[in-house]
Amino acid sequence: MQMSEASAQLLKLFEGHRLTPTQRRIAQCMVRRAGEAPFLSSVELADLAGVSQPSVTRFAVALGFDGYPALRKQLRENLRQLREAGPDGTGGEGGEPAAEAPNAYQQAIHAEIDNLRQLAASLADPAPVEQAGRLLAASRPLPVLGLRAAAAQARGFAFFAVKVHPDIRLLDEGGTMLADRIEAAAAAGASALLCFALPRHPREVGEALGLARAAGLRIVTVTDSAFTPVAAPGDLLLPAAVGTGLSFDTACAPMVLGRVLLEAMCDGLPGAQARLEEFDTRAAARGLFLD
Repeated sequence: MQMSEASAQLLKLFEGHRLTPTQRRIAQCMVRRAGEAPFLSSVELADLAGVSQPSVTRFAVALGFDGYPALRKQLRENLRQLREAGPDGTGGEGGEPAAEAPNAYQQAIHAEIDNLRQLAASLADPAPVEQAGRLLAASRPLPVLGLRAAAAQARGFAFFAVKVHPDIRLLDEGGTMLADRIEAAAAAGASALLCFALPRHPREVGEALGLARAAGLRIVTVTDSAFTPVAAPGDLLLPAAVGTGLSFDTACAPMVLGRVLLEAMCDGLPGAQARLEEFDTRAAARGLFLD
């Protein structure tokens, strides 16, 4: 029985669970020490992962166990089954050795590639993105909301969108001013708001979207799931899964979906290409870029 097999089995156990960064740290520690993980006490595991002992207990509960002892019992049973199966997976000693399983970093990248494949498959029907692009193109101004983990996605979209859309208003900071800025955008004539909503979903995002809906704005949301807690009936949701294989989420698919949405918005903006050419001319005159 190779340690890679035990690591792969642990990774499978963790799949599909929404874990906090602390809990992911514990999971990664167990994967790296797959051979000894079934025999560690909760205190020993906490020490190795650099977390508190109660965090280990909460981790086990998040996986669906009554507590850490139940999780450890399951790990020991899994390890026993692997040893009995033998190198060829049949209980014997013959056969080719199992291929080395991807390590935790590779697993995270493979999962992210799968997310991109799922996104590509969902775009076989381009109608939702095209509809969203038309809504965003028609809004003057266009507020773009993204807080905490989603702020980078909102900034990235706004950075490029401002080159083709006449009035982009980036909303990437919370606080009492957020409500003021949404109300100001609505008063200025905005008809839609683009929201990037990624886990863990801040309560403030839900409150901001509620205010935008009350002001009559259509909401277009790029999010990790069609069941995002910040959504409401009537919103146009564009889901793209996030990766959860590392301590902190990876958001390649939402980022790519944001660029696809930007392209769809450009298609609905008269004069978008002319604005891009004007920007290139100004950038060349200013010597803005090295290449």
